[in-house]
Amino acid sequence: MDAAVRSLFAQVLGPAFDGLPAPVRALHMAQGVNRYRGGVEVERGGRWLSRLIAAATHLPPPGAGPLCVEIEASPDTERWTRFIGGRAMPSRLWRDGEVLCERLGLATFGFRLEVVDHAIAWRVVRVSVFGVSLPARWFTGVGAREFGEDGRYRFDVWASLPFTGLLVHYRGWLDVRDA
Repeated sequence: MDAAVRSLFAQVLGPAFDGLPAPVRALHMAQGVNRYRGGVEVERGGRWLSRLIAAATHLPPPGAGPLCVEIEASPDTERWTRFIGGRAMPSRLWRDGEVLCERLGLATFGFRLEVVDHAIAWRVVRVSVFGVSLPARWFTGVGAREFGEDGRYRFDVWASLPFTGLLVHYRGWLDVRDA
């Protein structure tokens, strides 16, 4: 891929991007609008504060079932809409230096991405809500992992916070071959 038109994730990960499994590279290299189908399992926290935070950030409902993800990608920004359990979970991603930023509902997260054991590992390095910065140490229980397995793109996303416990843990797969 020409450096002038490298995808958002290829820019953030640099040369490590090229060593990722084919399904992960394919999903993150695609430009324009693409729709992927797969399956997902979602666990949600039961405390009232975790339910409130999950609603404010458009986190998916609990359960297992089909998943559809629509990604509108350009080299500068991506818009992801995950359709889970009859609900849409939209987010917008962009690069700020070496950090991948994601706006999800009322919150904006800054993630440091790195390739570990042929998978993308997401680690929170900054968070703001309503433009107010929050301590990153509050978000050590938030992260994600993207990897390839059995020819599919796979993901594992988790979010737990101090005093609230589990917000959400969802994992599943997407078929990127039939996009």
